[in-house]
Formats: sequence, C-alpha cells, structure tokens
Amino acid sequence: MTTTTSILIGLAALVLVIVLVALAWRFASRRTSVPCPVWLRWSVEADNPFSRVNRTSVIVQRLDLQPGMKVLDLGCGPGRLTIPIAERLGPDGEVLAVDIQAGMLRRAQAKAQAAGLTNVEFLQAAVGEGKLPHNQFDRAILVTVLGEIVDRETALREIFDSLKPGGFLSVTEIAVDPHFQSRGAVRRLAATAGFVEKAFYGGRFGFTLNVEKARSG
Repeated sequence: MTTTTSILIGLAALVLVIVLVALAWRFASRRTSVPCPVWLRWSVEADNPFSRVNRTSVIVQRLDLQPGMKVLDLGCGPGRLTIPIAERLGPDGEVLAVDIQAGMLRRAQAKAQAAGLTNVEFLQAAVGEGKLPHNQFDRAILVTVLGEIVDRETALREIFDSLKPGGFLSVTEIAVDPHFQSRGAVRRLAATAGFVEKAFYGGRFGFTLNVEKARSG
C-alpha cells in the first residue's frame, strides 16, 4: 500500500468518524440539551475559514450596533462574539453573556478582563428558564445555538420578552453544525414567539436571519 493511499484511507476514516459523531450528537440533542463541551471550546473560538456567514466581523456588522446599546449574547461560549460586541458598544453599553456551562463563562470572563472591559455581565443559565429581564435589550444573538435548545418555543418567547420594542434577535446557522436549523424552521419558531422577519443574509446552507420585536402601534 502506498503512502498516498494510506493517507487517503486515514482521511476517509476521519471524515466518517466526524459524520457519525455529528449524527449521534444531533440525535441526542432531540431529547436533552447537548452544548459544545468546554474541552472543545477551541473549535468555536476561531472563525471558520470556509463560512463567511459565521465570521465574527460579519455577524457583528449585521447587528447594526450603536454605542450605549444593551445586547444579549445567548450561548456565548468562550466569548468569541461577546468581546467584539462589548468593544463596539463602548463603556455606556452592556453585554449580558449567557451560557449553560460555567467553564465557558470563565473563559469568556477571562477574555473580557484581559481586554479591560467593564461592560460585560455573565449569567449561567439555560435560555427558557425565565431568568432574563423583560424589555431590557436592543439586540439578542443566537449563533449556532438554537438547535442545542430542547424547548425552542419557550426559549424564543423568553428572548422576545427580554427585548425592547424595536429590538431584534439575530440567528445564525451553518449546515456543518450538528444542531443546524433550517431557515424555514427558524422562521416558524420566531413567528410563533411573536417576531416578524427583518432581514435575511446568506443561503440555504449558511445564513443569518434577523427577526424583530415590532413596536406597538
């Protein structure tokens, strides 16, 4: 067997293992929340070079942030988006970084401290537990997180209630994620919670969907 053949067989085996793990992860997530484990945080700390939709700069740009705003970073993980958002908001703004895992929050908190940021608060909670304040936030984000939530309808209703009228939720999904949610699924869930579609970017296999809590009247 040649070296090239051995390498190709090894790569094929690795791809097969990755696919099987992703399928098992997705199946398990239907019954319970299975977030990215803390020891795999490195896999979500850097931008995916193959997906423009999921790049930090692109996601932040599509939030249309202004200094002084208040933003919910839901499923913040190790703080990949928390830090640049907090920097964009300035000292008069605020980010509430929420994650179910204490280890992820510790990592994000360390990054905030290293960056000298004082406008980030941290909350260990699952979205849908009723721990978010009402009518407080201008923006909320869920970046490859929605599929990890078992009771998505309750979670989106809580996010809806936490936003100010005119605020919006930004949902980013990429097909390679084991918890991937289609545009249609996200739209249906958002509409059930009371959101109206504001903007859509990307395509079928990777997109950002912004949905708004409409102003009354």
